[in-house]
Order: sequence, then structure tokens, then C-alpha cells
Amino acid sequence: MSLSSSDIARIASLARLDLSSEESERMLTQINGFFGLVERMRAVDTTGVEPLSHPVAAIEDVTLRLADDQVTEPNNREANQKSAPAVEAGLFLVPKVIE
Repeated sequence: MSLSSSDIARIASLARLDLSSEESERMLTQINGFFGLVERMRAVDTTGVEPLSHPVAAIEDVTLRLADDQVTEPNNREANQKSAPAVEAGLFLVPKVIE
């Protein structure tokens, strides 16, 4: 996939950017370069390759330093919901916004 100058102009218009022709050409080159890199990565056969939790895990053992799950805040649900106009079963009720 590659973009054209008109695609860059449309994207800039949608983003409300005023790009000069030089900036537009630079963006075109950079974005098409990015798409080229993505296409090269898609072409790599990764069948049988296990996903890594961290990129360094491919060359050394990595132990993630995770904090223990501990409750540190009290349950203030009742107090927090007192000012709500509508609550049901501990949940805030809001008007339907999707038709």
C-alpha cells in the first residue's frame, strides 16, 4: 500500500493541518516508508515462533518485576454514588446515547 499526494492533502485537511508542498512531500515519503516497513514485516514467516512478553527475552531470561495485587483503597461506592441522579445495583444509570 502506498499513498499519493492527494491522499496526504486529504489527511491534512481532515486533521486541519496546513502543510506546505515541501512538508507534504516529506510526509508522503515518511508515511510510504512506514507502509513499506510494515509490508516487509508482514512478509516474514513467523510460523512456529512463540510470542515474547518482552523483546529482550529472546536473548536473556527476563523476570518481570510485578507488584503484588493488594487492596489499598477502601470501598467508597456508596459515598461516591450519593450525588448520582440514578443508581441501580451499584451501577450509575445514564441516558441511552446510541440509537
